[in-house]
Amino acid sequence: MNKVKTLDQAVRSIKNDDVIMLGGFMTVGTPELLVDAVVAKDLTGLTIVCNDAGVPGKGAGKFVRQGSVKTFYASHVGLNPEFGKAMTEGRIEAILVPQGTLAERIRAAGVGLGGILTPTGVGTEVEKGKETIVVDGRAYLLEPPIKGDVALIKAHRADRAGNVIFRKSAQNFNPLMAMACEYVVVEAEHIEDTGTMDPDHVMLPGIFVDAVVQAGEVENG
Repeated sequence: MNKVKTLDQAVRSIKNDDVIMLGGFMTVGTPELLVDAVVAKDLTGLTIVCNDAGVPGKGAGKFVRQGSVKTFYASHVGLNPEFGKAMTEGRIEAILVPQGTLAERIRAAGVGLGGILTPTGVGTEVEKGKETIVVDGRAYLLEPPIKGDVALIKAHRADRAGNVIFRKSAQNFNPLMAMACEYVVVEAEHIEDTGTMDPDHVMLPGIFVDAVVQAGEVENG
């Protein structure tokens, strides 16, 4: 099955109020071409799930600048003052999640778990409003899974069947996000024929990928 699409075809089904998971780490490994295409749709009410809020005008920061975001899950937002302003003015609901917890909550959705138990945040502001469970004398927070409608991720290589190879640490949250979302688009620097990849090198199997688009000029992982 050939999953290579045009940019327009790949983002056509993304709509208002979708939960979009965005790969990348401080804009490294962010699928900027896909972000631009979604921004161009001028959507509203989006929930963005990303490690961070990017920087002004780059990465997730493009959604922030546009004003299309209703809710934002992230573990770090300090590099984007535009996000801070939107948050303090009440234009964005910011849900700050410790990075490890964020990854595990996304993974839980992908593997069908009802949530995770973590000691991170016990006795802090993070604990407020959450269920605490004691196991072997230690308190844990019950954190629910985070599911998504769409995952936008960047890859170094992809074949026409959607099998993906990331470059070094640019793998980051990408495989977890792909597993946790209903629709997955990969922006790949290099697209090759199916059957040319060594299966042992595939980091995200094509079963999790719905569309592959050709990246533009290579900027990062």
